[in-house]
Amino acid sequence: MPCSKQPNHFQSLMLLQWPLSYLTMFLILQPLFIYLLFTSLWPLPALYFVWLFLDWKTPERGGRRSAWVRNWSVWTHIRDYFPITILKTKDLSPEHNYLMGVHPHGLLTFGAFCNFCTEATDFSKIFPGITSHLATLSWFFKIPLIRDYLMAEGVCSVSQPAIDYLLSHGPGNLVGIVVGGVGEALQSVPNTTNLILQKRKGFVRTALQHGAHLVPTFTFGETEVYEQVLFPKDSWTYKFQNWFRGIFGFYFCVFYGRSFRQGTIGLLPYARPIVTVVGEPLPLPKIEKPSQEIVDKYHALYMHALQKLFDQHKTLYGGSETQELVFL
Repeated sequence: MPCSKQPNHFQSLMLLQWPLSYLTMFLILQPLFIYLLFTSLWPLPALYFVWLFLDWKTPERGGRRSAWVRNWSVWTHIRDYFPITILKTKDLSPEHNYLMGVHPHGLLTFGAFCNFCTEATDFSKIFPGITSHLATLSWFFKIPLIRDYLMAEGVCSVSQPAIDYLLSHGPGNLVGIVVGGVGEALQSVPNTTNLILQKRKGFVRTALQHGAHLVPTFTFGETEVYEQVLFPKDSWTYKFQNWFRGIFGFYFCVFYGRSFRQGTIGLLPYARPIVTVVGEPLPLPKIEKPSQEIVDKYHALYMHALQKLFDQHKTLYGGSETQELVFL
């Protein structure tokens, strides 16, 4: 396991503001908007809700990214906390669209967020002419205010219409999908490289339908920043986690990291290096209705490319020569 450094308190606070900003919007600002509807300031929330109604389809039509938000200095403090870096192995031509597999999910996907939803690691300079998007759960875009914040960062809905829209426009669009999904979060424990991928083939079918190139990526260190408590599958806690996922779309994970004081546990992640390695794009033909045989063929090629990418870089970023990538 990589050694953990001790970030300064300011970096820790900047990291905390990321999840806390969403909680603030959900638990404070939204109730405040409802309250204002019954005061003399009612036109303010009323206008927003009218605009929200008119803007409802925007997350499925490319979103509304903001260069200003993506360049906030707060993201550089999150980058330096771990630190987070990105490694390019091949250029991405702006003449094509790309569907990028993001692996592994981890618990909070720090690497993918910092590298593809902000300019903290200079994505636009490393991949000129490429517009990055990271797909997440669709129901987030049904929540007022939070949807606008997510879109400003370049986050898009993982719904089929949203992905189809981005891949049918461009060129130069890159859409990142965390293929393992929320189920892979339960695989996020240190010193493991388990990916839920063998039966996840929908992203390959979508790429074929649009002729988009597939790009494998692997984020080393993503599963090292938290310890997670895993429960037996026959335990009531595990059943509760599955029930929770059925209601909210993601797992209720029990995890811990460090606190502000050295040597004590808390909810801050361990400050260990996170490196996202972006692999060579895999060209795909454009086939409107690909057969299952064709999908299987390119899915196998993608898995091979991801395996190769992992093997070439694992010893450089904390892994051992014998460490294997396990596809579930």
